[in-house]
Amino acid sequence: MLPEEVTKFIGTSGPTATYEVEKGAIARYAESVGDPNPLYWDEEYAKKSKYGSIIAPPGFFGWPVRRARRDDDAAIPQGPNLAKAGYGRILDGGMEYEFLSPIRAGDILTASSVITDIYEREGRSGKMAFTIRETTYTNQKGEAVAKTRGTSIHPEG
Repeated sequence: MLPEEVTKFIGTSGPTATYEVEKGAIARYAESVGDPNPLYWDEEYAKKSKYGSIIAPPGFFGWPVRRARRDDDAAIPQGPNLAKAGYGRILDGGMEYEFLSPIRAGDILTASSVITDIYEREGRSGKMAFTIRETTYTNQKGEAVAKTRGTSIHPEG
């Protein structure tokens, strides 16, 4: 069982970050992932679509304008307490995406994160702690356009 010094971070929010979605960056991202969809680079095509403008491919949230503080205490506030509890390492456990509305060229997105769960499980290689962080991306109109759910795995030892 994880100590209260670790689980007390459930429900805590991290610093926000701001991203600018620029049409040239959308086109470069689409090209880099090999997605030739003209919605991502052809203005005339995109104007005639149901979206009415260039949109971003799924998973592209723009370039940072103002990043969240990325030191360990801000990015993983429960980290030092997990280390004291014997879970000093960290592995990427994956990311889930929920796309709510198209992200458009010119949007300014604000990303807000909250730790929604921290729990412990026993695996074949021993005990592990899991941290779940949900991030909501909101555009300049206050509309939520995407949500992500990331899992961090902290093996014992």
